[in-house]
Amino acid sequence: MAEFLRQFDFALLGMKKDIHPQYFPKAKVKCGCGNEFTVGSTKKELEIEVCSKCHPFFTGKEKLIDAAGRVEKFKARQAKAKTKK
Repeated sequence: MAEFLRQFDFALLGMKKDIHPQYFPKAKVKCGCGNEFTVGSTKKELEIEVCSKCHPFFTGKEKLIDAAGRVEKFKARQAKAKTKK
């Protein structure tokens, strides 16, 4: 079955009409670091937080992101729990 699917050309069937979202081949992507590039998407514009120019895996630089002081909130809850005992 897998061999059949590999050989089968789905492009011959074509897409069904009026069920697919509009496709934008040159959609603009804006990153939080200021980088902009184009991709194919079903949305005209995309806003992202991290891209390949600023992601630590690709840049080799470590970037600590503490969203809304999660560590401090955890420590405060932990201290509060200890005082209740």
